[in-house]
Amino acid sequence: MLAFAALSISGGVSAANKTDIRLLLAADSAAPGETVMAGVHLHMSRGWHTYWRNGGEAGDPTKIQWELPPGIAAGPILWPVPEKETYEGHTTYIYNDEVVLLVPLTLGKGLAEGPIQIKAKISWLECTNSGLCVAAKEDVNARLTIAKVSKPSANARLIEQFKARLPVDGSFLQPTARWDGQSKSDERSVLIEWSITNAWNKPDFLPYESKEYEITPGTEVISLAKNKVALRKTVKKIEGDWPGALQGLLVNSGAGYEVQIPIAAAKAAPLSAAGFLGMLAAAFLGGLILNFMPCVLPVIALKILSFVNQSKEHPARVRALGIVYALGVIASFLVLAGLAIAVQQAGGLATWGMALQNQVVRVLLTVVITLVALNLFGLFEVTVGGAVIDAAGQAAGQQGYAGAFFNGILATILATPCTAPFLTGALAFGFTQPPLVTALAFVAAGLGLAFPYILLSWKPALLKVLPRPGAWTEKFKIAMGFPMLATAVWLYWISASSYGDNGVLWLGFFLVVLAAAAWTFGAFYQRSFRRRGVGLTVVLALLATGYFGILEGQLSWRARAGRTADAIDWQPWSPEAVAEARTAGRPVLVDFTAKTCSNCLVNKRTSIEIPSTRAKLKQINGVALLGDFTDIDPRIAAELRKFGRAGVPLVLVYPKDPAAPPIVLPPILTPGIVHEALDKAAGTNLDLSAR
Repeated sequence: MLAFAALSISGGVSAANKTDIRLLLAADSAAPGETVMAGVHLHMSRGWHTYWRNGGEAGDPTKIQWELPPGIAAGPILWPVPEKETYEGHTTYIYNDEVVLLVPLTLGKGLAEGPIQIKAKISWLECTNSGLCVAAKEDVNARLTIAKVSKPSANARLIEQFKARLPVDGSFLQPTARWDGQSKSDERSVLIEWSITNAWNKPDFLPYESKEYEITPGTEVISLAKNKVALRKTVKKIEGDWPGALQGLLVNSGAGYEVQIPIAAAKAAPLSAAGFLGMLAAAFLGGLILNFMPCVLPVIALKILSFVNQSKEHPARVRALGIVYALGVIASFLVLAGLAIAVQQAGGLATWGMALQNQVVRVLLTVVITLVALNLFGLFEVTVGGAVIDAAGQAAGQQGYAGAFFNGILATILATPCTAPFLTGALAFGFTQPPLVTALAFVAAGLGLAFPYILLSWKPALLKVLPRPGAWTEKFKIAMGFPMLATAVWLYWISASSYGDNGVLWLGFFLVVLAAAAWTFGAFYQRSFRRRGVGLTVVLALLATGYFGILEGQLSWRARAGRTADAIDWQPWSPEAVAEARTAGRPVLVDFTAKTCSNCLVNKRTSIEIPSTRAKLKQINGVALLGDFTDIDPRIAAELRKFGRAGVPLVLVYPKDPAAPPIVLPPILTPGIVHEALDKAAGTNLDLSAR
């Protein structure tokens, strides 16, 4: 037997609130299994407004916490298209006068006949056009009664009016996006284009909020033609990679079109003829230098002499064998080129520059280049597996052209431990150019490695002037470690900055642990025949400590880079900054600290830079000022003496009342101490000036 739902509305308004809030339903009655549209109606006083799902640079969206009886489920909030407003340089997305936030309620098929109560806790931020804001909350409820016949409510027309203001699917506009140039720090321009069939007035893109990135409100209209619109926006990365798609609304005169726009990969800049030839020359030189590494140089004379011994009476055959030998080397490099092209075409990272914009890739490159430098310094050795050497050696032992070809492959394999420092440039270039150019770069490097073999097979007399292998080759190898170490330092510098103030310390500790593991591996596993198991256990313990204890435990290296979306917006401390904030009626949190102060770091980690304190500061619209006493600062020293402190830490909370004295917090903090002081500084009325 079917039942019905009848509705009555209730809900009050706090005297302090400037927004009249009610819970509406589109039906007085509805059958089980149907969907009833609910609406949270916010009617703002004149000059006040509330915020969209993305509040913009300062606002907060309205939140709904449902208390529903069993058998009823609430869907997501459906947000009408907002207005975009800029006040004193800050842009927000707002609702003026009134708005109905719509939520579909699904009624279970098993609902029994009779009245039920629907309750919700609503919290919102209401602000004036002059910058005064109040954080408010209200409990609302509505009653439904189950019956057999559906009946619209008196509020159905109002709900329908705001349903008409919801955005519609904008996929028919065929929007596209592409990156506009390279990034500048954590900012990057993106171009958004879409097709139109009628005139658009002040087109714009209103983004949905994301924890990984934000899109600044400023919009540059590039083109407003009859059939196409093009905008330029700026994306600011907060954590992780650059976004692969943008979500939000394309708006035109109050109408909104919901879109998800994939971002096309940036195209590599066209390569000039001079740049192309320079690239080939650099790759050739890299391959040529590889011949002077200690793992390659002894092979040259031996291989050429083997050609001569096979064909003493036939110089033409010697030359032919040299060419076939070089083809074996080039074939090996083409295999490496294929690997680079496969990675490129797999859709991972389109350019090498984009790879360096990923903090995980930067850390991995820092690790790899550091290990290469340590290898060149002799802390450990990179060896090719014995099975690979044996198989290649058997093929190379054949006589004639087949043996010459496989000798070239064997030479490349034997050169593997020395190859890494010189393949870096070729791989880097391989990520930025079309596959054909990538292959040519590797061919040029292979020609550089094979060049001495070709030259000596055509001019065997030059063997007399070939440098003899000796101790100098080992010194040359060590010397090559210093430019690799310089590269590692540079990568460390750009990687550590992504993890805030502690990034330099903890990433440095990780590299020290990594170096200790490399030394232990070389000294007690590769070069020792006793207790190798113990040495390997120590290596694994060091690597586990470095990865889980430092990279994951201290840096959260994969999850974030730099400041998170909710990080406290610290500004430099000065007496003038304190006075300015208090004049504006805002509480002030001042943290006098130093990088050399362990107690300061503990306070920051446990009580200040934590989610609850960030939320509290945002709630009261507090200003956070940082006084860095790592270096001598006479003004900070005077402030410490003023409050009877011989040094840092000193944490002060200034009430928003300019006449009230500051609250001095104890040296050892807890979240409760900080929150109590902030609440006291804000007073009983949470008057904010954020927009």
